[in-house]
Amino acid sequence: MPSKKGPPGRRGLHRGKVGKPKGKGGFTHPSKFQSSRTAAVEDIESEASDAVSASEAEFEDEEDVQSENGGDQAAKRPYLALMQSFAQESASQAKRRKLTHRSEESRLQPEAEAGPEPASEDENRDVDLVEEPEEGPEAEVEIDALDDDEEDMSDPFETHFANPDQDVLKRRLKAIESKEYAQIQSEKNGWRITRSIPGKDSPLAKEPPTIPGPSSLKLKHRLVEAAAKKSPSFDKLEQILYPSVFGYQDLLFAGRTVKNAEHLRRMTCLHAVNHVFKTRDRVIKNNVRLAKEGNETGFEPRDQGFTRPKVLMILPTRQSAVRMVNMICSICEPDQQENRKRFDDSYLDKDAKFSSDRPEDFRELFEGNDDDMFRIGIKFTRKTIKYFAQFYNSDILVASPLGLRMAIGSEEDKKPMDYDFLSSVEVVVVDQAEALLMQNWEHVEHIFAHLNLQPREAHGCDFSRVREWYLDRQAANFRQTLVLSAFNAPELAELHRLGRNWAGRARVQPEYGGAIQELGLKARQTFSRFEAASIAAEPDARFAYFASAVVPALTKRGADAKGTLIFVPSYLDFVRVRNYFATSPAAAGLGFGAVSEYADVPEASRARSHFLTGRHQVLLYTERAHHFRRYAIRGARRVVFYGLPDNPLFYKEVAGGFLARSEQDLRLEPGQGSVRVLFSRYDFLKLERIVGSKRVGRMIRERGDTFDFV
Repeated sequence: MPSKKGPPGRRGLHRGKVGKPKGKGGFTHPSKFQSSRTAAVEDIESEASDAVSASEAEFEDEEDVQSENGGDQAAKRPYLALMQSFAQESASQAKRRKLTHRSEESRLQPEAEAGPEPASEDENRDVDLVEEPEEGPEAEVEIDALDDDEEDMSDPFETHFANPDQDVLKRRLKAIESKEYAQIQSEKNGWRITRSIPGKDSPLAKEPPTIPGPSSLKLKHRLVEAAAKKSPSFDKLEQILYPSVFGYQDLLFAGRTVKNAEHLRRMTCLHAVNHVFKTRDRVIKNNVRLAKEGNETGFEPRDQGFTRPKVLMILPTRQSAVRMVNMICSICEPDQQENRKRFDDSYLDKDAKFSSDRPEDFRELFEGNDDDMFRIGIKFTRKTIKYFAQFYNSDILVASPLGLRMAIGSEEDKKPMDYDFLSSVEVVVVDQAEALLMQNWEHVEHIFAHLNLQPREAHGCDFSRVREWYLDRQAANFRQTLVLSAFNAPELAELHRLGRNWAGRARVQPEYGGAIQELGLKARQTFSRFEAASIAAEPDARFAYFASAVVPALTKRGADAKGTLIFVPSYLDFVRVRNYFATSPAAAGLGFGAVSEYADVPEASRARSHFLTGRHQVLLYTERAHHFRRYAIRGARRVVFYGLPDNPLFYKEVAGGFLARSEQDLRLEPGQGSVRVLFSRYDFLKLERIVGSKRVGRMIRERGDTFDFV
């Protein structure tokens, strides 16, 4: 590949193959599925291969914690314990940080997969590699006199980080430990808002004042003009979100769309840059004062963390990083951008585009460089932004879950783990969280498990200037976490719930009308509820219901079962269902094919072709295969949802789009398509997005277990 371009995204080369079922195991490719039933037709398929390959061409897509338990004494005196741990170290010295990822990445590649040709030396190089001395935390230029803002005690930066009310803080921290929260719920402009403040009777558990525009924000002087120019006033959604974001509350926003994505990026980047500038300028200003006054006045500022990075942005692809970086630049308007060409060469891919018939959310996520392994440090000086700064010299870290986990390392690695650069992160932004769920959520959990731990090395830290709550192991109580997603999910809700931010948290999500009303065609939609004793027993209960209620109905149809597409969200469930169809006598009369995230393009095309021609009556199709490929499958006459998709768009695309295509191809009479959905009470979040907020409660609680919609 020419050197002027960055490496191709792994999703671009193997999209749908290299992933893994979310939350389980590692990146291992399943062995090739074989069964006596599929082997029996192998010779027939081999003879028909020429005809199949001709048919395939028609259906090809266009583009294809550290937990230190140092005894009771250490727990009571964390500062002393920390200083003792550093006493054995040699004096701090500049050191080079080298992150080599290729060996680890290759270890995670699918074992049984016949991959592409070996990459060239240029492609194999780590484009994010940084070799640069680690600076001390005070290696800074002087502050611009024009930006020497006066300290405003009403500024949330002051009240949350610099000078919190100690009585309020003490009560809040105690309430967090006992999990006591005052909660207020409200509805505004079609958005449901839930705010939770530590303390059962907290006086602040109320709606914050509205922020009509950037003029009402406490911004650094140098950001005011750019913010006003970009957005003179806020829309209705921004007026809901800005108070929580700039008030340093945790936020879970479950209404991200392609249309509001730019506004959300501007909001988070403005907040991140504002926080970095206030933090760094405070340090530099105090440096100047200390240099002038010396020790004569007894001035002892507490204005720092253990390490320099203050903001962490977790994103799904390099292209998403490009969008964030461009937004940061438009906000702070630097005179110079150091290493910008290297950044563009490594992160931009202008040639990777999809046709307009692909869904807009798919194009937003996968157009451009869709590589999901990257990490880059960004450093600010008075008039310059530097990309590819050494992590310990950076103000903002931008990374994918996989890229950052590789940088941290693991206990199994020969090289020691390194997560000290996360010790003083005060703002975390997780954007496009729904895409991260489809990668490997364990990486995100690994990152959060290593945030705000006390460092194992000093890294040139001046402990006399470290804020006391850092020394008292309370950094996690001051960290703000912003999660932006297209929808809510149990993993996101759990991440939000486990936050320990003493300022509280807010969850904002829309009132759902229901995807069942947006199919674009007339089809009978039947929702069948099954009972499960617990969430652990739910997979077995789901399979038992499927085998006893759905499969017999298909076998009774005989030849009329042709055109049945079974959508299976979980890969583990997919394997179970696939094996059942392959080996169970109850399904002996049903020929089937399968398209999963691990299927290569020829394999998927063959399965789709056989489904269309009727050779296979049933097609098994996974949610992650649809996420990464967005196949337009033809030949569907009925759709069975073994489980509901997390993304409500997938319901419309599979149930509505596939059946509509069959009607257009005259393979299905208008109005004769059908949809069958299996759900349990543990599917509340998914079900709400599909049937609507007003219906979901009744469907979960009523005695009846079958609900029909036309």
